Amino acid sequence: MSGSTFGTIFKLSTFGESHGKAMGGVIEGFPAGISLDAQLVQQELDKRRPGQSEVVSARNEKDEVEFLSGIFEGKSTGTPIGFTIYNNDQKSKDYSHLKDTYRPSHADFTYEKKYGLRDYRGGGRSSARETVCRVVAGALAKQALYQMNVRFSTYVIQIGNVKFESESFFDSALIEDSSVRCPGKKCSKEMEDAVLKIKEEGDTLGGIVQCIVENVESGLGEPVFDKLHAQLGKAMLSINAVKGFEIGSGFSAASMKGSEHNDIFDDNGKTKTNYSGGVQGGISNGMPIVFRVGFKPVATIMKNQDSIDKEGNKVVIEGKGRHDACVVPRAVPIVESMAAITILDYYLRNKTIHL
Repeated sequence: MSGSTFGTIFKLSTFGESHGKAMGGVIEGFPAGISLDAQLVQQELDKRRPGQSEVVSARNEKDEVEFLSGIFEGKSTGTPIGFTIYNNDQKSKDYSHLKDTYRPSHADFTYEKKYGLRDYRGGGRSSARETVCRVVAGALAKQALYQMNVRFSTYVIQIGNVKFESESFFDSALIEDSSVRCPGKKCSKEMEDAVLKIKEEGDTLGGIVQCIVENVESGLGEPVFDKLHAQLGKAMLSINAVKGFEIGSGFSAASMKGSEHNDIFDDNGKTKTNYSGGVQGGISNGMPIVFRVGFKPVATIMKNQDSIDKEGNKVVIEGKGRHDACVVPRAVPIVESMAAITILDYYLRNKTIHL
């Protein structure tokens, strides 16, 4: 098992390395006859790509997707959808100093222990460059889900110590107006300043992304090991730099009483609160699915760090190359894509249990 495939009916398999010729994937199980807009896919890729602003990596990739199969005259054919995205702005020489050394908190050491060798150029297969393939699949999944009126709202609620506290309604257009994808104008500026400051210091910051999925029908989920929130957790924890996942009340539930936490039904079959985050017993209950994803600070910093080489000798790793000071803003479309892939898969799985 290579670990490069996600999903049960709607499946995504990806290939490619950060500094290889191309990234790409194959999508299986996508329903036939769905009208697909390639421009909408490209818009999602543009949200993820590097070089967007001062707060993200300067690597300048256009991330233009080329579909090879499975789409004809603007509609899905039901056959596997193959696609590729060529790498055009690699600077592999930036990584030559890492050939025989291990970067702290990267996958260098573990990949070499597993495979006996590694592609040290930008991390190879362990690079977050792989997530470009997930965004393609997620953009297609969202177009299918839109036909069932499923809607996504995904945004940054924390970078470093700066938090977006508001839970009130806001204009979703504010998310893309912000360089850090936070819908609070004041908070957005504070987050941006924090990222630029830490970048000057040669250091990095982590943060939290929140995703809200609305209009998901009740009944999605496969007890007992394939609970909906369990698969969402797996999807999110498979994203590079993710260290935490919580749904609904999450860890705050530990300090609540049952009488406070229980979601009481109203007269319409909905609940007055949503501490469950839209999932009960591993199955969607028709309320908005609300979850949060925690990202660690980017491991590559522009400071010298103590480490070891292949022989176990102590070395000093020099900080250089083009890297994000904070990956969280670019992670927003990745989180949303993995949520869409997961939810569409469960819609399709549900169709196998009713005649």
